[in-house]
Amino acid sequence: MKTALVHEWLTPEATGGSELVVREILECIEADLYALIDFESVNPDSYLYQRQIGTTFLQHFPQAKNGVQKYLPLLPLAIEQLNLEEYDLILSSSHAVAKGVLTRPHQLHICYCHTPMRYAWDLTFDYIQNSRLGKGIIGAFTRLILHYMRLWDTLSANRVDYFIANSKHIARRIWRCYRRPAEVIYPPVNIDRFSLETQKEDFYLIVSRLVSYKRVSLVVEAFNQLGLPLVVIGSGPELPYLQKLARPNIQVLGMQSDGVVEDYMKRAKAFVYAACEDFGIAPVEAQACGTPVIAYGAGGTLETVRDVRQFPETATGVWFSPQTPTGLQEAVEAFERDLQGKIRPEQCYENARQFSPTLFQQRYQKFIKQCCNDWQ
Repeated sequence: MKTALVHEWLTPEATGGSELVVREILECIEADLYALIDFESVNPDSYLYQRQIGTTFLQHFPQAKNGVQKYLPLLPLAIEQLNLEEYDLILSSSHAVAKGVLTRPHQLHICYCHTPMRYAWDLTFDYIQNSRLGKGIIGAFTRLILHYMRLWDTLSANRVDYFIANSKHIARRIWRCYRRPAEVIYPPVNIDRFSLETQKEDFYLIVSRLVSYKRVSLVVEAFNQLGLPLVVIGSGPELPYLQKLARPNIQVLGMQSDGVVEDYMKRAKAFVYAACEDFGIAPVEAQACGTPVIAYGAGGTLETVRDVRQFPETATGVWFSPQTPTGLQEAVEAFERDLQGKIRPEQCYENARQFSPTLFQQRYQKFIKQCCNDWQ
């Protein structure tokens, strides 16, 4: 079957979990690649270097390389301009609009959904309250645009024949937004870049984009009260605020190289994670180093982290709730007091292995073949 793979955007700044899914799909399935914009195929260090990638009119818009989110109202129109009529099988990797490509009755469309469009659904109020676009007359216009995006997002879900979700959490969200079932196939995590380390040092670690919904400020506030050493790695709009908020026991290092991140992850006493994520790659990477995770007990971490109080034989960390500084403080204090010694680094490492790229490829190919057989 002649196959096309559609993703949202391909830029040097977009190197997250969804891009890793694209990379692994291309490793196991021969497909032509399409996206709203592409500035990655001209990057000599990229796996997409010199690959022919189909794009939309947004490719030529000012500052598109720095992100097309600024053109949010145009994204549905742009994705619908991709002409894929020559293909038999359409695969999409979607966290915004990629699933909205137009297909014909004879074409099979399978969508790997990282999440229904976050800023149109779960993060609507966060987006409005923490953005200058949520204020005054502009705020009213923003609300209207997001309303329109929700309508289009629901409508475009009908263009997908089969959904894949990256976690049970997202499968439930797909059902809530689209009333469609989804097969759960966990995304690939590049765990081979990390190595098991059983000797830990006396500091906690968080590695994250420094944006509001990641709740890094919650972690900093908790450790301000705890007085325990914490290292914060990452960049984003909250960086200056966190640097001012942090007390002397907290190091806010900003963006660091992969080598530095790997070194800190191996040595940390525990990795701290306060966001309610769709899946959450960083906690799995920490476990690949044998490092336990203290995570907010909601979303993807309920599937990637095994709480020592519920799974004493296979524990890899501790869940905390509620999502407040006090909730995190209590979990860290319990970890310090009597839970740390009950979590084995080797078990953390073994748990991370189930999210390897090889297993992802096997599960993805198997589901694609099953869908093709059912379709025929």
